[in-house]
Amino acid sequence: MKQVTFASRHHQLTNTNTWTADSRWLAFDVRPSGASFTGETIERVNVETGEVEVIYRARHGAHVGVVTVHPVQEKYVFIKGPENPDAAWQYDFHHRQGVVAHNGQVDNLDAMDITAPYTPGALRGGSHVHVFSPNGRLVSFTYNDHVLHERDPALDLRNVGVASPFGPVTPQGQHPREYAGTYWSVLVSSTTPTPVPGSDEINRAYEEGWVGNNRLAFIGDTLSAKGEKVPELFIVELPQDEQGWKRAGERPLQGTPDSMPAPPAGVAQRRLTFTHKKAYPGLANVPRHWVRSHPQGTQIAFLMRDDKGVVQLWLIAPEGGEPRQLTHNASDIQSAFNWHPSGNMLGFVLENRIAQCDAATGKVTFLTSDHGNPPSGDAVVFSPDGARVAWMEETAGFRQIWVTETA
Repeated sequence: MKQVTFASRHHQLTNTNTWTADSRWLAFDVRPSGASFTGETIERVNVETGEVEVIYRARHGAHVGVVTVHPVQEKYVFIKGPENPDAAWQYDFHHRQGVVAHNGQVDNLDAMDITAPYTPGALRGGSHVHVFSPNGRLVSFTYNDHVLHERDPALDLRNVGVASPFGPVTPQGQHPREYAGTYWSVLVSSTTPTPVPGSDEINRAYEEGWVGNNRLAFIGDTLSAKGEKVPELFIVELPQDEQGWKRAGERPLQGTPDSMPAPPAGVAQRRLTFTHKKAYPGLANVPRHWVRSHPQGTQIAFLMRDDKGVVQLWLIAPEGGEPRQLTHNASDIQSAFNWHPSGNMLGFVLENRIAQCDAATGKVTFLTSDHGNPPSGDAVVFSPDGARVAWMEETAGFRQIWVTETA
């Protein structure tokens, strides 16, 4: 168990893809713990030497955070808030963008167009938690819509989107806050403000995870027959070629003044879990977690309460079927989790320690003990070579990054 950052400031790991491909560096941002998005740099630390480098420094009053790393290249993607923020346009869910830093060059991931008629391939709001697909070709994100937020914040429903490398996309620039992007960006989830109780309709799509390179799973909030929120697991099959990403379905990709951007033709979400009648229905929202697929895309893992009310790990095939309870712990899993690159284990926080469980039997092995403070539930992330796992914990008043060996 080794502390790798020491500066008197916070260090924030994203929930996945925080390691460089060579398993030597961890990328992080420096925003304060909690909801404040005020960090000005994206940085990385060498876990062997402790050397810290600045990857990107924001300018003109912008703030940055939530960095993830390309699986092969030294390429980083992260959120950037507005430059020169003012009373009318400040950082918010619907006012942020993805930015890619690579070889000293910085490019917008997604384009923004908030003036009708909108531009196909551009977004009309803010993207968040950008994660490369396993082959590095696509980038997933969650999304909030500026256009509908201006009409009524209740219409601005969280959705899941994907950026594909078929840009650039250049809006006409009729508003000073519009900008071009290097990728073609679309939504792949479908939401409605008023889901029919007991149906597969959802009013929120979030906490997505790649299932191989061509599918994306996410949590969607359904309503029970009584009208209560029940988070369920959904999956979408993604287009295979450029034409597929650019072919509109029944509704326009770019949306209308009255409607959210829509998925490409043939992209339809499919519900995988049906938990409305369980003793504790729905996937767990506490701890916050992102659904995660086995490295071979054969199983999707998620957190849900068992019949005793304890938060456990569960597995389900991407094709559907009955979920299988993997862990049978006496107390709740306390964090987001990730698969070991081998697919043989998953890592998380349990009993205020870093733990990993066997992906076949659920048997738990503790990797750490005697923490000064409990590990953060935000991130438990294995290195690509599988030799280490990283997390955060408060140390002498600041959130610091720690690592330990996995064997």
